Amino acid sequence: MNDVSHYLRPGTLQLPALPPLSLYVHLPWCIRKCPYCDFNSHERREGPDAAAQQARYVDALMADLEAGLPLIWGRPIYSVFIGGGTPSLFEPAQIDRLIAGVRARLPLEPACEITLEANPGTFERERFAAFRAAGVTRLSVGVQSFNDQHLKALGRVHDRAQALAAVEEAAAAFETFNLDIMYALPGQSMADLEQDMATALAFQPPHISIYHLTIEPNTWFAKYPPPLPEDDMAYAMLDRITELTAGAGLARYEVSAYARDRHQCQHNRNYWQFGDYLGIGAGAHSKLSFAHRVVRQSRLRDPQLYMAGALAGRAIAQDEDVRRVELELRKKILGMAQKGRRTGLGITAAGDMLAALGLVYGSEEAIAFAVEVQKTLAVEAYRASVKMAAERGAFPVYDAAKEKDNPMIARIREVLAA
Repeated sequence: MNDVSHYLRPGTLQLPALPPLSLYVHLPWCIRKCPYCDFNSHERREGPDAAAQQARYVDALMADLEAGLPLIWGRPIYSVFIGGGTPSLFEPAQIDRLIAGVRARLPLEPACEITLEANPGTFERERFAAFRAAGVTRLSVGVQSFNDQHLKALGRVHDRAQALAAVEEAAAAFETFNLDIMYALPGQSMADLEQDMATALAFQPPHISIYHLTIEPNTWFAKYPPPLPEDDMAYAMLDRITELTAGAGLARYEVSAYARDRHQCQHNRNYWQFGDYLGIGAGAHSKLSFAHRVVRQSRLRDPQLYMAGALAGRAIAQDEDVRRVELELRKKILGMAQKGRRTGLGITAAGDMLAALGLVYGSEEAIAFAVEVQKTLAVEAYRASVKMAAERGAFPVYDAAKEKDNPMIARIREVLAA
């Protein structure tokens, strides 16, 4: 890691104030790697040295944190998120030591949110209560589905009964908690989805995170793709999810998150609002602001290399300034979004359009018309972009080499050439 003076040197940026600061802690081990997961997660090592490995990893986290303290000295912590991997694999005593170590080294805001991710496959009734006693204020339970067939297809280590027991205990032990639910699963029907949502909403969760199953590169599913619902069905599933959550009093406040009032995830909101975050742990990322620059860092990914590096004061794998043009572009986009009303055809607006034209929602004629509308929007937007680029030059952040194989742009070019 560079000396703190390196980050405080003069630069072209002039930040009037620093944004809120969060802490992310990565615990990388799982019972088993899920076939869809592209996170930095590793199957845990069984044996008599497992407890010693957990203790050594927490020691490495504290060394990593201490090495990063000069970069954030005096700044209060807005939220803490302990993610993975499966953090609930760690013994409550180690989570207690971790949180105590963080509190001893950083000034936490009085209402600091401390989230821990937990999987039903690691559920024990006393375990969740012990996490609460250790200082965790919010539990995020990775249910994904309550359907045994779909859980098996996803490679999850828990079943429906364990999921139900885990959510019941989370609701009893925590004032606020989150349920992760996935949709567009292999073999999933609309009725299956509605049953999953009905089961989840019956617990009256303060927060639900909804994720579309996507096939990510370098995963088992990328090598052996499962049969998934068609895109139209997936869109319809998301519409139904939004209807059901709204009916249960959960408002959508970002792309995949629905929450009751005062139960939004503060850590995720900080990400969305371009706040700062210090990331510690194997493969963790940081985004830190200084008076004249914004810096991104990443830690060593391999857990063994990370522990050795962190304990030796060398946990950083990458450390670079964010380019000014990227910051300015984001600032402009955010400013426009905040100043005006978002444009474009949303799901509701498209439905109104079909109704005004007398087209039955979901009919073949309506679907064909909607496809033509979206195609027209994409083509005309690209046509206008090309024209502006010819007149004014390409955006500084545009990388022609990266975009030359973009399949969406290739399809639009084919339409323009026709």
